[in-house]
Amino acid sequence: MSAVLALAKELIARPSLTPEDAGCIDLIGAKLAALGFKLERIDSGKVSNLWARRGRSAPLCCFAGHTDVVPPGPRDAWHSDPFQPAVRDGMLYGRGAADMKSSLAAFVVAIGRFVAQQPQHAGSIAVLLTSDEEGDAVDGTVRVVEALQGRGERIDYCIVAEPTCIERLGDTIKNGRRGSLSARLVVEGVQGHVAYPQLGKNSVHLALPALLELTRTAWDEGNAHFPPTTFQISNLHAGTGAGNVIPGQCEVSFNFRHGTASTPRNLQERVHEILDRDDLEYQLSWEASQPYLAAPGKLVQAMQESIRTVTGVSAQLSTSGGTSDGRFIADICAEVAEFGPINATIHKINECVAVADLEPLAACYESLLARLLGQQ
Repeated sequence: MSAVLALAKELIARPSLTPEDAGCIDLIGAKLAALGFKLERIDSGKVSNLWARRGRSAPLCCFAGHTDVVPPGPRDAWHSDPFQPAVRDGMLYGRGAADMKSSLAAFVVAIGRFVAQQPQHAGSIAVLLTSDEEGDAVDGTVRVVEALQGRGERIDYCIVAEPTCIERLGDTIKNGRRGSLSARLVVEGVQGHVAYPQLGKNSVHLALPALLELTRTAWDEGNAHFPPTTFQISNLHAGTGAGNVIPGQCEVSFNFRHGTASTPRNLQERVHEILDRDDLEYQLSWEASQPYLAAPGKLVQAMQESIRTVTGVSAQLSTSGGTSDGRFIADICAEVAEFGPINATIHKINECVAVADLEPLAACYESLLARLLGQQ
């Protein structure tokens, strides 16, 4: 069994449902300590966070990731227990196999091999881990970044080990992510009997024109780095469950995914304009996370060269997909890039990753370290 596969299986076997770490950080921390890393726990609330660093000089190259996973869903739908890693037909199955315990295993093994080859490497290596990426993401990486900012510690290069590839290992690097703007809208009406509509105000009927306009609005055209902003209604609830009651309140959840062509403030203002035009009585609350974009530099170039050397694939740059903790790290690091295995099964029943991709993934990370910190 390869070292990457063995460690990935150990991590998958720990049911680290967000924000629970289930001992994953202790397992990884012990391996890093044996390599000369200084470990610092920056736990917050129920969240486990680790900042581990080897060396004090610049440049500082950091691997970042999360140990928490999303719930597995109905276990009887899985072909095997989601927290009992299983290898079948060349695939490693288990919750977190692709997102992102295989990546964690790969970069830990890669760091160990690099340090063994070059114990006096240039610069420093760091590892940032959290158990709060899949959840609220308020006590995880952002707390570590705040601690580093407080003492003036910056990162030169950061590799976020999210699953980024689409069809084959090495085809996609993410050098940015769209922002997310979520809203909870409550439209007020007057409850009544459906047989006497003149005595009530149907909150759904009141909300529908504005909701339809929101779905049909072109928010921006995107730009060279990001696609156009998208709007999606995710939840809609009204009524008491009875068929003869006019709903007095309608609650709607919706989300924008946006790049840098629009700002959260601009999107919020336009939504309010649409709602106010229909003279609705409503409450609206917002939750936002900013997009980030790292201009291609030495990190991306070295990553593309490493991937090409190991896999023969020319990696393309992308900013698609959901959010990641790269948005927090970008505050203290000019060059952030994300690279990991194929993401086709992440968050799905029977999540899996190709066993044949595990050692090449570690080899990409090791080659990247050699390019960034290797003694010439």
